[in-house]
Amino acid sequence: MATAPSPAQTGPDRTISGGWRQATASITRQEWTRLAGMAGFILALHVVGWFTLVAIVAPQHLSLGSKGFGIGIGVTAYTLGMRHAFDADHIAAIDNTTRKLMHEGKRPLSVGFWFSLGHSSIVFGLAFLLSLGVKALAGPVEDDNSKLHHVTSLIGTTVSGTFLYIIAAINIVILLGIWKVFRQMRSGHFDEAALEEQLNNRGFMNRLLGRVMKSITKPWQMYPLGLLFGLGFDTATEVALLVLAGSGAASGLPWYAILCLPVLFAAGMSLLDTIDGSFMNFAYGWAFSKPVRKVYYNLTITGLSVAVALIIGTVELLGLLADQLDLHGAFWDWVSGIDINLLGFLIVGLFFVVWIGALVVWKVGRIEEKWSANVRRPEQAEEA
Repeated sequence: MATAPSPAQTGPDRTISGGWRQATASITRQEWTRLAGMAGFILALHVVGWFTLVAIVAPQHLSLGSKGFGIGIGVTAYTLGMRHAFDADHIAAIDNTTRKLMHEGKRPLSVGFWFSLGHSSIVFGLAFLLSLGVKALAGPVEDDNSKLHHVTSLIGTTVSGTFLYIIAAINIVILLGIWKVFRQMRSGHFDEAALEEQLNNRGFMNRLLGRVMKSITKPWQMYPLGLLFGLGFDTATEVALLVLAGSGAASGLPWYAILCLPVLFAAGMSLLDTIDGSFMNFAYGWAFSKPVRKVYYNLTITGLSVAVALIIGTVELLGLLADQLDLHGAFWDWVSGIDINLLGFLIVGLFFVVWIGALVVWKVGRIEEKWSANVRRPEQAEEA
């Protein structure tokens, strides 16, 4: 199992740029192989999707109703996938799970990849059934009031909201532990080794949320979670794509023309979700290389992670409650009107701004030098 870089691997004068070089240099051959595998799979999705559309489908001048079925339809499916990668539930699930696994000393490079793969499998599966001529699905997929929409939306939203609350609870426990370490460090009561041990101590969390903490221990386990999230295909992006596929099936388009749409959708979504997961991994990796950095970075990013998970989870569950119980009024109408897709874009921007801001404050404010001065070294503790 690969672990995050330890303090022994880094020097006290290491710069931020040097930290990034250290992060990439510390990647093992096996991890490079996994990264290459992910990149190869995503590239294959792009090649298969675009080649099928451009070289095979477009020259046939097929029609989708009164409109042509050409490259424009493929671009629509691809951009829908990229947009769906910015959905709030994707960002919260990927970033919070990456945070959890990094705290356990792992390097989860593929969290976003597996999550998007599981999520897009639902879309592909339904489109595949449509391409085989299961016309009975075309109507329910396009009808927002169908029983299929009702059941899958109920399951998907419940799983999504509950998972975000669980991951928020885990991060709250982590945040409280980091705050305790911060107070002790500022008073000079602990040396760096003790701080390292305290930050990596998961005993309390295991006692409190043992089964939950063990539920996801490896990145690939995000695949079944992505499947469950995908069951709630209640976002405009997934519905729009399935409507396209359903219309294609009803128009008698060949199966490969229909299936190139979910392939392009998966290509766009997996590309951005994988980048998001990998970026957050290296961001957390920089912070975890020294105890002082852990405290500073995690006070900021963990607090943000908790807020995001609670906000999105609350919006999803309250929206589900309002829909299932047909609740109305100023508050419930406001909750039902929240655009969770737009919220996802704001969350992505917020993560980037907070992370970049943390680096700027770290460098300009000379945080490491100031905070490290308050940390009592082992030899100082012995002299005392």
